[in-house]
Amino acid sequence: MSNDDRVEHRKANSQSRVLVVDDEASNRELISDMLASEGYDVVTAQDGMDALSQLAVPLPDVIISDLKMPRMSGFEFLAVVRRKYPDVPLIAISGEFEGNEVPPGVPADANLEKGAFSFNQLPTKIRDLLSAPSRRLPPAAISFE
Repeated sequence: MSNDDRVEHRKANSQSRVLVVDDEASNRELISDMLASEGYDVVTAQDGMDALSQLAVPLPDVIISDLKMPRMSGFEFLAVVRRKYPDVPLIAISGEFEGNEVPPGVPADANLEKGAFSFNQLPTKIRDLLSAPSRRLPPAAISFE
């Protein structure tokens, strides 16, 4: 990618706001810094409860959440977001599941294995979700248990 391409790429991303939710500060910072360097406007939260307070205007364009967190798990947080804001793309990141397939019962549009995804995968996944014509899961794929 040439320098001109990178500048244009950053300009395109500068309109996209991303909420990163992870109870591990080092993971939050790493993902936040990586996305900010790509031109995204990044907001962070330390768990699901903190993240709910970050859902004020403007609503994030994409939400990235760990699944295993204290106070309110990522499962619970993503389920609430899916019900209230069904068009916001959701990415789950967890070390609990291997591979990049969305685990059953996880109300997310994409999944990345914590510690196993490359620096290019996350921005690519965000761009794919934001450019997809339909960003919603079929209702049958969503479990709120």
